[in-house]
Amino acid sequence: MLSRKTRQLAIWVPVAALGAVAWTILALARGENVSAVWILFAALASYAIAYRFYSRFIVKTVLRADDGRATPAEVNDDGHDFQPTDRRVLFGHHFAAIAGAGPLVGPVLAAQMGYLPGTLWIIIGVIFAGAVQDLVVLFFSMRRGGRSLGQLARDEIGPVGGIAALVAVLSIMVILLAVLALVVVNALKASPWGTFSIAMTVPIALFMGLYLRYLRPGRIMEISGIGAALLVLSVFGGRWVSESGWADAFTWSGQTLTLVLIGYGFVASVLPVWMLLAPRDYLSAFMKVGVVVMLGIGILAALPTLRTEAVTSFARNGDGPVVAGSLFPFVFITIACGALSGFHALISSGTTPKLIEKESQIRVIGYGGMLTESFVAIMALIAACVIDPGLYYAMNMPGPALGPTLESAAGAVTSLGFTITPDQLSAAARDVGESTLVARSGGAPTLAVGIADLLSSTLGSKAFWYHFAVMFEALFILTTVDAGTRVGRFMLQDTVGNVWKKAGDVSWKPGLYGSSAIIVGAWGYFLWTGVNDPLGGINQLFPLFGIANQLLAAIALAVCTTLLIKTGRAKYAWITAIPLAWDAVVTLTASWQKVFSDDVKVGFFAQRALYQDALDAGKTSLGNAKTTGQMEQVVTNATVDGVLAAFFALCVIVVLADAVRVWIGALRRPAPTTEDPYVESKLWAPAGLIPTAEERVMMKEASGRGAGP
Repeated sequence: MLSRKTRQLAIWVPVAALGAVAWTILALARGENVSAVWILFAALASYAIAYRFYSRFIVKTVLRADDGRATPAEVNDDGHDFQPTDRRVLFGHHFAAIAGAGPLVGPVLAAQMGYLPGTLWIIIGVIFAGAVQDLVVLFFSMRRGGRSLGQLARDEIGPVGGIAALVAVLSIMVILLAVLALVVVNALKASPWGTFSIAMTVPIALFMGLYLRYLRPGRIMEISGIGAALLVLSVFGGRWVSESGWADAFTWSGQTLTLVLIGYGFVASVLPVWMLLAPRDYLSAFMKVGVVVMLGIGILAALPTLRTEAVTSFARNGDGPVVAGSLFPFVFITIACGALSGFHALISSGTTPKLIEKESQIRVIGYGGMLTESFVAIMALIAACVIDPGLYYAMNMPGPALGPTLESAAGAVTSLGFTITPDQLSAAARDVGESTLVARSGGAPTLAVGIADLLSSTLGSKAFWYHFAVMFEALFILTTVDAGTRVGRFMLQDTVGNVWKKAGDVSWKPGLYGSSAIIVGAWGYFLWTGVNDPLGGINQLFPLFGIANQLLAAIALAVCTTLLIKTGRAKYAWITAIPLAWDAVVTLTASWQKVFSDDVKVGFFAQRALYQDALDAGKTSLGNAKTTGQMEQVVTNATVDGVLAAFFALCVIVVLADAVRVWIGALRRPAPTTEDPYVESKLWAPAGLIPTAEERVMMKEASGRGAGP
């Protein structure tokens, strides 16, 4: 029988070799056709090696996770916010909560700069930055009773940096939730298929929660099968509804969807987590992972060729028609969540640490969940890079640049050096059942076309897969809104709890309902205004989404580095300090350019000056603004965005400066621990999604003692 070392070598040497070959082809290929399969292989091999070795090193050597120690879910089990949750359900919840619009649309927009920059950042960034952040934040929050990121900053960095972090984190949180909610509304507006299918996930999730709680406790695989079957029925039922007399009943306006979304966000925030939020996210994870796996299989079956250059001229000159700005720093800002996301730190210090059963599970949930999201981003990048470049730019360029007709749009794209005819634009729209695809910017429609291209090549019916992809995107993003609202409630309660202790008690019903209403009201206001005014509400703040999210990551990584140093792990602080340094340079550079650049496509105040000068000159329209009122709104929006970009950057600088002060002090003299007191655990559960042979034996023993599932 082969030794364990020999078996390990037999597995990991071929994996490493495959990854090396894939990376070599991607790096060296110039001017020839490159198969998308090589991006797929490079990603999978890199993820596998990183998870097997790097995440294991962090969990076992750096953090020293201890399964003998009870988690907050076990210590504070209240059946509402704190509850030990099966790691499979929790993985589904965590992944569904962190995987929002970013990994879907960011890579699509970044494809303008070529397939290589995006591939490099998505894979390398997640391994050494994004997944590390999620893992380390989850661990330290778990060791401190599930405290939120803002409160961790307040407790560990001190009052100055802590208050700056609390204000920045809460403000950015509201913006992120409103942006994500707007994407959902735009995806579901006048879409009876998507509206019906997503509405059905709520009663299905309630049934799953009650089933596991009262009918068949612990029967995860059983309810998983039932839930997956009901989800598939709801998807195909949605298509039937859209083609039947019921279509009008589920064809909702943006205003109706906004009100429903606000109400749902409040309910999901206040109900016990086992009843709706966790099972619905788990259910959504089936579709998310399932579609991504289908895309991977589709790529292997179709072997599509990448039709985008490795590095385009837009990456070098910064004059791209889709995303303004040069490769550095804006490719990193644009890709956002697929590699590193500050929003993830809110989930890792929000719902997840209050539900996790054992400390060792942080590896599969924190690190593994982020790798899974990164794989979604890779699939999105491939989908954008295999469609015709002419169609890509016709869909994503601004409407005024494309003109009012198919002929003008084709001419605008041709002027960039890409060829597409009006007939081809018309045929592309007809193939997916749309009247037009011109100026369908934002990334989501382009991804839907790419998904339809990949899946229809083996499964047929491009129109079906296009509309399925639109519904999938809405479902994908909605799960971040409900979980994010609950996390926002935790953050607000933690913040107010600093001055009014009772308000920080998550079991106090008035505080629970009041804080939920405030958070929902905040993002709901911006959403409602944005839906009713194309230049108002969250549309006003949309340009801040990417930078705000990455600045939030800088705060999270600063807190992680501070805790590593203060808890006697200073020699390992590099695991978060290096990505912190990189993220700070990238985001602060981007912030500087957005505030001070003279390029009107980049700088907020440059855009403000352009429109103000036009108003002063007596012009009545400019760009997308067709009236003087709209021009005045653009001036206001650019001013607000510029001020907020500067404010958020200043908050991060204050946090970083105060954190460095704390690091120096902690290195000179040991800091008192802020961990919760040690409590011995009475539970037992496997560390990974699939129990090992040894864990199966232990599971039987634990079940016999009544100590675990």
